[in-house]
Amino acid sequence: MNLKEVEKVVAGIQSQLFKNSNSYSIGMLKSHFKGSGLQFKDHQVYVHGDDVRFIDWKLSAKTRNSYIKTFEEERNIEIVVLIDLSYSMFTGYKNVSKIQASFEIACLLYLLAKETNDQVKVILWTDREYSLPSKSGKEGIVQLISTIEKINILKSNGNINYSFPLFEPYNSQKKLSTIKAFLAKNKEVILLSDFSLYEDMDELNKILIRRKMHGFRILSPLDEYNEKPYSCVAFDPHSRFSEKIFMNKSSFFKEKRKIPRVKGRVLDLNVKERYLEVFIKQML
Repeated sequence: MNLKEVEKVVAGIQSQLFKNSNSYSIGMLKSHFKGSGLQFKDHQVYVHGDDVRFIDWKLSAKTRNSYIKTFEEERNIEIVVLIDLSYSMFTGYKNVSKIQASFEIACLLYLLAKETNDQVKVILWTDREYSLPSKSGKEGIVQLISTIEKINILKSNGNINYSFPLFEPYNSQKKLSTIKAFLAKNKEVILLSDFSLYEDMDELNKILIRRKMHGFRILSPLDEYNEKPYSCVAFDPHSRFSEKIFMNKSSFFKEKRKIPRVKGRVLDLNVKERYLEVFIKQML
């Protein structure tokens, strides 16, 4: 994909995001994600009810009035977005897959971060970990699109490649280790996944209750039929030829599949609904 083609895809994504997100607001990141600390802003005259801990005694002693120090939040937050690209993430509803919804959310966060002078770091999990440098705005979107096109998840026309080849899922314990490492660094972490391939759900649930952890379970109508075994056939609506994809080849899909029991601060986003609006309302 050359630069002109990338920019064309970016423009399409941006227009779609604003079209689908009537409640779009840059206040989302400012209100939900907290800065790493406080920095001095200015002095104000003390009034009854102000916190006496912030009285500047030296300045007050030099004047006839009592003054307090005011502070503002330090921004420059790095938001880490972890996207699971497991087999089941390619299922969806009316040509919108769970994986596409996850990419749109990441693009939305890039746009919002540009307005708040923050940075977004995206990590993709297929059979390995793809760690993208921290970016914001259109630059971040271009980087994400270029990466998923290079690893053959996105076609050159900007559509999801539903015939993405089989791969061994990235080790779930390594995923958990990556999440813990970012939380230990006090990063804001967003996990976009359907949680279908996590072996140790107890450990994941312990992580999902952490203060700076934000879990979003991406679902499709197919997940509602979790009591029945099934194999899955997907079709590329933009191709002249319908393509059977890998999901019916995986032993994982030959067994009865249940949606894992997830605890903690996790919100379900279903691709058959206005998931971008739900995501934004949750983060406000």
